[in-house]
Amino acid sequence: MILTSNALFICSRDLLLAAILGALIGLERKYARKEAGMRTFALISLGASLFLIINRLSYTQYFLMTGSNPSQVLSQIIIGIGFLGAGVIIFHPTDNQVIGLTTAATMWATAAIGAAVGLRLYGLAIVSTVLVMLINLIILPIERRLDRK
Repeated sequence: MILTSNALFICSRDLLLAAILGALIGLERKYARKEAGMRTFALISLGASLFLIINRLSYTQYFLMTGSNPSQVLSQIIIGIGFLGAGVIIFHPTDNQVIGLTTAATMWATAAIGAAVGLRLYGLAIVSTVLVMLINLIILPIERRLDRK
């Protein structure tokens, strides 16, 4: 399914809003000195939004036309990637530090991007990829600065 430019704009707006709102929640978590920060929460919010946008668009494209329900496959992808993500999260008891949260969130958002491509929602996948890259590249220096304070 190829999205019209107007539909792609609306979906992009929704994704950007989800990422910004997630980053704001992560900012509060960063100030509270918690392990998961702005990037992690932005990626989780972006991924959740993308999975639901995919579900909404694919329902119209597939279920109404063929009777198949891609949301069943999407739900299994979400669960499966959650298990993979859990495997990259490591707690170091010696320095009381958790690592891998942002990597796990990035994996989850990337799974949503792969699902979008699989359903031929190419514009949505490209916009989401750009947002994931921006979240990981732009917010990192901000988080590092907050860590020093």
